[in-house]
Amino acid sequence: MRAIRKRRLLRNLAVLVLSVAVPAGLTLTFLLRGSLPVLEGALTLDGLKADVTVERDQNGVPTVRGTDRLDVARATGFLHGQERFFQMDLMRRRAAGELSELIGPATVSADEDVRVHQFRGVARRVVARFDAQERALTDAYVAGINAGLQKLRARPYEYLLLNADPVPWASEDSVLCVLAMFLTLHESRGAKEGTLAVMRDALPPALFDFLAPRGTIEWDAPIVGAPLAPSAIPGPDVFDARASGAPAKVADSYSSPDRFSPEDSLPFVGSNNWAVDAAHSTTGAAMVADDMHLEIAVPNIWYRLRLIFKDATGEVLTVTGVSLPGTAGIVAGSNGRVAWGFTNTQADWNDLVILDPGAEPNTYLTADGPKQFERVTETINVKGAPPRPLEILNTIYGPVIDRDHNGHLRAYQWTAHDPEAVNLRLLDIEDADTIEAAVEVAHQAGAPPQNAMIADHTGRIAWTVAGRIPKRVGFEGRLPVTRTDPSRRWDGYVASVDVPKVIDPPSGRLWTANARVVSGPMLAIMGEGNYPLGARAKQIRDDLFAKETFSASDLMDIQMDNRAVFLERWQKLAIDTLDEATAARDPMLLEAKAFIGNWGARAAIDSVGFRIVRAFRVAVSDRVFAPLIAPAVKLDPNFRYSRVWQSEGPLWALLTAQPAHLLDPKYADWKALLVDSLRAVVTDLTKDGRRLGERTWGERNAARIQHPLSRAVPALSRFLDMNKDPLPGDEHMPRVHSPTNGASERFVVSPGHEAEGLFHMPTGQSSHPLSPYFGAGHEAWLKGEKTPFLPGPVRYTLILQR
Repeated sequence: MRAIRKRRLLRNLAVLVLSVAVPAGLTLTFLLRGSLPVLEGALTLDGLKADVTVERDQNGVPTVRGTDRLDVARATGFLHGQERFFQMDLMRRRAAGELSELIGPATVSADEDVRVHQFRGVARRVVARFDAQERALTDAYVAGINAGLQKLRARPYEYLLLNADPVPWASEDSVLCVLAMFLTLHESRGAKEGTLAVMRDALPPALFDFLAPRGTIEWDAPIVGAPLAPSAIPGPDVFDARASGAPAKVADSYSSPDRFSPEDSLPFVGSNNWAVDAAHSTTGAAMVADDMHLEIAVPNIWYRLRLIFKDATGEVLTVTGVSLPGTAGIVAGSNGRVAWGFTNTQADWNDLVILDPGAEPNTYLTADGPKQFERVTETINVKGAPPRPLEILNTIYGPVIDRDHNGHLRAYQWTAHDPEAVNLRLLDIEDADTIEAAVEVAHQAGAPPQNAMIADHTGRIAWTVAGRIPKRVGFEGRLPVTRTDPSRRWDGYVASVDVPKVIDPPSGRLWTANARVVSGPMLAIMGEGNYPLGARAKQIRDDLFAKETFSASDLMDIQMDNRAVFLERWQKLAIDTLDEATAARDPMLLEAKAFIGNWGARAAIDSVGFRIVRAFRVAVSDRVFAPLIAPAVKLDPNFRYSRVWQSEGPLWALLTAQPAHLLDPKYADWKALLVDSLRAVVTDLTKDGRRLGERTWGERNAARIQHPLSRAVPALSRFLDMNKDPLPGDEHMPRVHSPTNGASERFVVSPGHEAEGLFHMPTGQSSHPLSPYFGAGHEAWLKGEKTPFLPGPVRYTLILQR
């Protein structure tokens, strides 16, 4: 009887669970499906002058056909609002320092870091400066976003999981999306400048100059000018590591040989672009290749789009490329007459200003005498917790962001703080029909200053800086200075005629990869921000000069180039270090030598040797620099030499010269340091019983491409994230890949020949796991399959009716 009652109880319990679970599951499914965009049929979109047709291909890439630009902007907003609203919401909140209002206490620290810039106020002032055309276009786009959001049957699923409601879009939010890109592409607190200041104050001048080079002879590859010569190795009269004793433990001291190298142990961004003119194209038409390297997430930062409409003259204009959800235009692509793409300049668009205190409380000194700090209280609203007040001190330069190692307050002057340097005018490039017209648009754009690579339909090419360039007077900007001297100031912005540019180069080739692009007077205008090593740019340049003519396929092959040219000398050094006697004494090193010898000279996913060589360089770097930067660490325990991205120059100079006075005294000689580095690498890779042959580059460089929610709730990962595929490529080569960063898009296109162009984009158009094209195109991006630049055959048609 007891068994029967038990079975009956279990049966009743099962019925009860099913009676609750089934309706709940059906409700959840309905809500999830209700947040899918409308793909087919007809919908009314208020404000249209005429019907707009939206045709999507099987990858969800829309072609939007409308009678004029305003209607197309409204339809673009509708699409962004339906498919990418949560992404846009996070972007505006990140820039405004308002994530905690949606997420909760976990993001308060991030909000505090950003809120000091008071970007929502900047955005409102930018909107107030809009001319009639900007306002009309933005208003149409914003109305489209909110209409798209309202016409979903259910709120986007992310808000369902967060138990929150989306806040409607406003014009200032589109400006905040631009400001979010400033945060992504620029330093928001002057870390590099502050690092150099610590080094200047802690080290002898000759050692500072040596360890903080402006370039490298071996790897610089500017378009204009020559490589920059390094400073000489300082002698023992300047610095002697043997006399100073054992070095202090440093913040960057070696702990794991298998971490990122100094150039990217901090979050890094990078991009490549280049162009060839008509004379160097197999089709007789100029081409642009562009791949912007950013953090890759689900969804991707970009949204593919093709817009067809009549311009102001009545001519039909077709613009194809990638848009930034939250803004109305095509960021990079082609309009049939001009094609364009961007990389981050890494030049100097901000300055740390040392504040001398005034005689009276709450004052600081300026060139015009003492000024009072403006005290502002910002309130950070926190979901599920009390609001957090944030006290900010403002100066005439910008907000106070920290105290330096000497205890001085420092303010931050940044183009992102100035409404004159921030706008939405980059989208005007879609109307450009010549190189000169596109260059002029670039100079007026209020975006984070970028390397703009441009080609036009007549076969010409150009490079210039897109964005506003501050005009410094009386100081270089590389190091923090006071501004009490009236000769030191920002004096507005560089006029278009003076902005660096190269048009119609004699070689017929142009290239950028975040490294220094120019020299001399042009470099003085751009300043020295934080240029990375030029190895990637050099490899691209050499690829471009390896042939006389190129097809679109050839240029995409350069984008996929994962040859480890930069590490070739490190591979040879590792082999030379492991001579027969050294290797014979340690079976682990003998096995490692075999892998190093057969490394393949590529960042291939199955290469163990590449992984060892790469880690070897990191281990050597940490051991070489530890005694030299010890005084900087003593002065500022938070000092990180990894912010100096040109460290390869002094590193290789030391390994070549092997000066005894700069060797860590714990090593008998330089070879001992090298052997210790290799042994540490192998020990780390074989710890916990792991076999060295299993430790491939693909294991180390496996993708972590996630939706923001799955980072907080790992159980969602199987539904929302991309697979953890091994990724070929690395930092110092055209095919840049880390587990979370890489090419956010790749394209090769010739204006007027878009049908012959090629395109890649990770994660696809949609972040919705139930979308029919969730993840579409990701596999082609991963494997390097050459897929078309233009959308494919129409799969879904939606009519937006007036």
